[in-house]
Amino acid sequence: MFTQEAYKKSLADNFHVERGSDSAKILAFKSKAPAPPSGMENSARGVYTNNSAGVRAKKTCRQIPSAPERILDAPELIDDYYLNLIDWGSSNQVAVALGCTVYMWNADTGAINQLCQTNPADEEDYITSVNWGADGKHIAVGTNSAEVQIWDASQCKKVRTLRGHAARVGAISWNGSQLATGGRDNTIMIHDVRIREHCTSTLRVHQQEVCGLKWSPSGNQLASGGNDNLLHIFDATSIGNRQALHRLDAHQAAVKALAWCPFQSNLLASGGGTADRCIKFWNTNTGAMLNSVDTHSQVCSLQWNTHERELLSSHGYSQNQLCLWKYPTMTKMAELTGHQARVLHMAQSPDGTTVVSAAADETLRFWKCFDNSVEKTKKVRDANDSSVLRRFNFR
Repeated sequence: MFTQEAYKKSLADNFHVERGSDSAKILAFKSKAPAPPSGMENSARGVYTNNSAGVRAKKTCRQIPSAPERILDAPELIDDYYLNLIDWGSSNQVAVALGCTVYMWNADTGAINQLCQTNPADEEDYITSVNWGADGKHIAVGTNSAEVQIWDASQCKKVRTLRGHAARVGAISWNGSQLATGGRDNTIMIHDVRIREHCTSTLRVHQQEVCGLKWSPSGNQLASGGNDNLLHIFDATSIGNRQALHRLDAHQAAVKALAWCPFQSNLLASGGGTADRCIKFWNTNTGAMLNSVDTHSQVCSLQWNTHERELLSSHGYSQNQLCLWKYPTMTKMAELTGHQARVLHMAQSPDGTTVVSAAADETLRFWKCFDNSVEKTKKVRDANDSSVLRRFNFR
């Protein structure tokens, strides 16, 4: 075996260098490297500096606030999974049903106005659903007494009452001048609000209460979910035939949460109740289930991000949280916590940056979770700021 000294001598002999001198260094930097010929330096720099086609831009990760921007007190919000009690209209007003009253909160000014009220003397009558029309002016209100009322929100004036259901109306969805309503009488009614005989079709495809109802953004399809664990897809052009395009029975609990994808017209997300806990994705043209994800909690509501390929879900027992998922991998990006009871409803702002959640803890929380701006200039408000609760309550 070579000693260290013998190894050094062997190297020196083989490379024919004189030991102990500067020349013994294989790389001996005695002076600066010679300058390149005139013109060459700038030319090379231009090539390597300006040629960025092959260089991948670094993607900036957006910040997802873990606390709500604002909290509103919402007393008497009914703890009922099958109702739909909040919606955010294109006029930037949030409508929320609290017991027998519908309130409107203006997101621009913070002003609160009472829209309507059922008979306070009748304890059995209360608001069961609200849904804004696309114009941001008209709003449909369902009641426990089986009525559907159409209101002009700009004047707080009722313009029409639609009757036909035999029990409470817990689900409503607008499609232009068409209005789909679903009730505890297991039926879906299609109304044309422009004509006297408003009911144009009655669909009897569910065996229990209809709790989820959503027209697709194009208005070409209607999705309905019920307490019978069924999801139905209807084609708008043949809805008069009263037959569903697809009858989907993969869920193991009530199907209330429905959300049409904003970037793929035939993609629908649906969420199941406590015995199911899954978010399922469907090709509504073929009826094929594309994916199913167990969330380990009751799925109450779903909202797609219109800026990114993301989906937000709200949950009941036992975590009472909101979860942000990356689509299509369904990697969980964030959990938004703070609610003390199940998060029954969600609605999205017109600009697609903010989601309001309504929970059985009688609070509304506003999450700027879909904001795609890189820099955050606005400080997130403390979720426990009691002054916010006092200032913005609905009492």
